[in-house]
Amino acid sequence: MSPAAGAATLTVRRSSRFVAWVRAWRAGLVPFDEIADAIAGDEEHLVADAPGTWTDVPLRDALPTLSRLHPDEVRLVLPAPGDPRGLPGPGPFSSAALLAGEGVLAGALGVVPELRTHTSGSGDTFSTVLWRVYPLDRPAGPAPGEPTAAEAEAELATVLAESTARLARLDIAQWRPELAGALAQLRRPDNGTDLPPGFDPRARRLYARASILDQVLALAEHAAPGGAVTGYEAQQRDAALRPLTVACRRALVAACNAPLAP
Repeated sequence: MSPAAGAATLTVRRSSRFVAWVRAWRAGLVPFDEIADAIAGDEEHLVADAPGTWTDVPLRDALPTLSRLHPDEVRLVLPAPGDPRGLPGPGPFSSAALLAGEGVLAGALGVVPELRTHTSGSGDTFSTVLWRVYPLDRPAGPAPGEPTAAEAEAELATVLAESTARLARLDIAQWRPELAGALAQLRRPDNGTDLPPGFDPRARRLYARASILDQVLALAEHAAPGGAVTGYEAQQRDAALRPLTVACRRALVAACNAPLAP
């Protein structure tokens, strides 16, 4: 895989990690002391508007707010324009999650991450992740029609094969070798070790494949194609990737929201 494609696989959706680790904690499968670091990695994570607080607090200090939730009350949502699947209905949380493209349902609360960039007095730039908490009118349950991990895995495999064939016909390797190479890498996913204990092998495998694909698609969306590509060819590329994007989001949701084993 080229350096550009490799760089695309460095960032995992923050909400997916939040949901997976908080669910495992609430199921008694990982200790509380591990989850803040597992979610944040090497980033600084703060929480705004957590119940019982009056200012932004470190993620570790806000997580006890969720200590009475059942694991199945913590769910991942990955909405997109025209596809608000999983959102609890109109409101501030849904608007924020739709804008961010991700969010967490946690009982009667909704949580959405936003990346904030700061510049120090010396001119250095650094970023923090702010999780903003929104009260919900009522706790949200599973979205109607949300696929199981098995269903999402089958859907993703089918759509990936169709989209890859279509991209090959468009000769994507000629003008986006990093994207073509990254798609080929999906045939050799790892074992999904990025999920905490409690997730079965299918969910782990699905999460591994969908996470790589999600980051590859982000690369395709945000990096413009070469100058030799016409507007028509770019439209064809986007049309080939659109169903893959939908299937990828559904796969991530299914993997993170999958039932946990004791």
